[in-house]
Amino acid sequence: MNVKPTVNTNKIKSTPIQSFFKRFTSNQLAIVYVILLALLLIAQAASPGYLQLNHLAGILRLASFVGIAAIGQNLAILTGGIDLSIANVITFANVIGAKIMMGKDENIPLALVAVLVMGILVGLVNGVGVRILKIPPFIMTLGVGTVVQGIFLIYTKGAPKGNAAPMLKSICGRSMFGMVSGIVIIWLLMALIMWLLLKKTIFGRNIYSIGTNEEASRFSGIDTGKTTFIVYILSAVISALAGFFLVGYTGTSFLNVGSSYNTKTIAAVIIGGTAITGGRGNYLGTIAGAIIMTVLEDFLTILNFPEAGRQISQGLIILLLVLIYNREKQRG
Repeated sequence: MNVKPTVNTNKIKSTPIQSFFKRFTSNQLAIVYVILLALLLIAQAASPGYLQLNHLAGILRLASFVGIAAIGQNLAILTGGIDLSIANVITFANVIGAKIMMGKDENIPLALVAVLVMGILVGLVNGVGVRILKIPPFIMTLGVGTVVQGIFLIYTKGAPKGNAAPMLKSICGRSMFGMVSGIVIIWLLMALIMWLLLKKTIFGRNIYSIGTNEEASRFSGIDTGKTTFIVYILSAVISALAGFFLVGYTGTSFLNVGSSYNTKTIAAVIIGGTAITGGRGNYLGTIAGAIIMTVLEDFLTILNFPEAGRQISQGLIILLLVLIYNREKQRG
C-alpha cells in the first residue's frame, strides 16, 4: 500500500517586522522622507549645529524656490513630458521683474503682470509645439528655452539692471513670522493647491491618465490636447513666479540666476518618487526632493566639496533612488 506524502499547504506567514518592512519599502513617499531625515542627521553629526532653527529656516527658504519651480516640472513629467525651458523662463522673469520694479513697491503689480504675461506666452508656444506640431516635449521645450535665453540677452544687452522692491525683499529675503520666511508660507500654500489639483479635481485625474496611457485616455473621452496645453502654460507661469520671487531673495537680477533649475526641478521630482515616464507620483514627494537637493548642496558646500564633487553626489543619489523605485515597481 502506497502512502502519499503529506503536503503542507499552509503558507509561511510573515512576521510583523517583515510585513512592516515590506509595506515601508513599497511606499516611495516614506522612503524619500526617511532619506531626508537621514541626510539631516548625517549633516548634524558631521557639522554640529547644522540643525539649529535659524539654519533650517535658511534651508527651507532656499528650497522654496526649487519647490515652487518644481510644481510645473512635476505636472509636465506626470503627463509623460518634460519642461526644459524652466531655467531660462526663471532668468527672464528675474530680469523683467527687477527692471520694472527698480526698487519701488508701487511697481510690484506692473512687474508681476509683465512676468505672468511672459510666462503665459512661453507656455502657449510650448503647448503649440508639443500638441499641435507633435514635437517631442524634450526638443520643444529645450528649443523654446534657448530662444527665451536669446531674447533676454538682447533685452538686457548682457547687463541686467534694476533691483527688488523693499516689500518683495521682506517677503523672500528674511523671516516674517518668527523663523519662517514669507516665501516658505507662499510655497506651502502653492503646495496645498497643487495637492488639491492632483487629488481632488478631474483635471488632476486627467493628468495621471494621460501619463499612464495617452491613447486610452483619448478613447475614454479625455481632451488630452487641452489638458497638455494647460499643463505647459501652468509650468511656464509658475516658473516665471519663481523667477519673480528670486528677485526678492537676491535683491537684483543675474543672467545665470536660473541656470541650474532645469536639473534641480527634474531631480526634485524624480527623487520625490514621480515616474519619469509619467502617470505615477505626487507633489508631496517632490517637496521632500526639493529639500533634499537643497540640503545636499548646502552640506557639501560646508564640507568644501568642489563643484564637480557636488554634481557627482547629486547624480548618484538620483540614480540610486531611481533604481530603488524601479525595483519596487517590478516587485509590485
